[in-house]
Amino acid sequence: MSEAQLREFLNLGQGRCQAALERSLPAADIHPARLHSAMRYAALGAGKRIRPTLIYATARAIDLDPQVVDSAACAVELIHAYSLVHDDLPAMDDDDLRRGRLTCHKAFDEATAILVGDALQTLAFQVLALDEALPAAVRVAMVATLARASGSRGMAGGQAMDLAAESQAPDLAMLEAIHIHKTGALIRAGVRMATLAKPDLAPQVAERLDRYAKCLGLAFQIRDDILDVEGDAAVIGKTSGKDQAQEKATYPALMGLGPAREAAEGLIGEALGCLADLGPGADPLRWVADYMVRRER
Repeated sequence: MSEAQLREFLNLGQGRCQAALERSLPAADIHPARLHSAMRYAALGAGKRIRPTLIYATARAIDLDPQVVDSAACAVELIHAYSLVHDDLPAMDDDDLRRGRLTCHKAFDEATAILVGDALQTLAFQVLALDEALPAAVRVAMVATLARASGSRGMAGGQAMDLAAESQAPDLAMLEAIHIHKTGALIRAGVRMATLAKPDLAPQVAERLDRYAKCLGLAFQIRDDILDVEGDAAVIGKTSGKDQAQEKATYPALMGLGPAREAAEGLIGEALGCLADLGPGADPLRWVADYMVRRER
C-alpha cells in the first residue's frame, strides 16, 4: 500500500459522502431555518468519514458500483453525526469542541442540539427508505440493520453501558462489550449494508466481511484510547470534558500501553485474514484497516 493510494481512496469516500449529505440535508434557509442550519453545521463539518469510506471499500471488494451504496454511506454518516451531537451535550460528555470548532450546543444552544440529533437520526432512515434505485427488500433490510446498530442493542446501548460503568471499575470484558456496541456496531452495520446491496453475494463472503468489520471496530477504539493517552485528543478537536473528570476506563489503563498496541495489531491481523480469499478489489479494505491502527489522530 502506498500513502497516495490510501489518500486517494479516502478522498473518494469523503467526496461521495459529502455530496450525498449535501443532497439530503435541507437547505439552511428552509423553515425552520435555525434547526436546518444547525443540522448542516453538525453533519457537514470536517471529518474523516471512515464509516462511509468502509462502505465504499466493501462495495469495491464485492464489485458494486459506488453509486449503489451512496444512500447507505449517507445514512450511516448521519447517524454518526447525530451521535456526536448528543455525546457532546452537558448531560453526556460535556464537550465544548468537536473537530476543532464549537460543538453544536455551544454554537447554537442545548435544545437545538437535541433536536438536531433527533432530526439527523430520522433523516438517515428517510434517505434509505426513499432510495428507489435499491429494491424494496434491500431497503427494508438496510433500515433494520441500521436501526439495530443505532439503538439499545447497538450504539445507544453502548453509550448506556459506558455511563453505567462510570460508577464501577470495569474489566476488559466489560470494556470490550461497551465498545463493540458503542463504536463497533455502526462500523459493522455499514459493511453489512454494503453486502445487503448485493443480494446474490455468497453468504460465506458476507460472513467474512462481517467478521472483518467487527475486528476493525474494536481495533479502532483501542487506537483511539492509545491516542488519548499519548496526548493527541486535542488534535482531533475534542476536549476532555467528563472523560478526564471521571477517569473512564480505557484499554491502555486496563492493559498497559504496550499490550493495548499489541491487541490492536492482533485485531487488524485477524481482520486482514478475513480478506485472504478476496482479490485486489478488497485492497481498499486492507488499506483502511492499516490506516485504522496506524493513524496519528
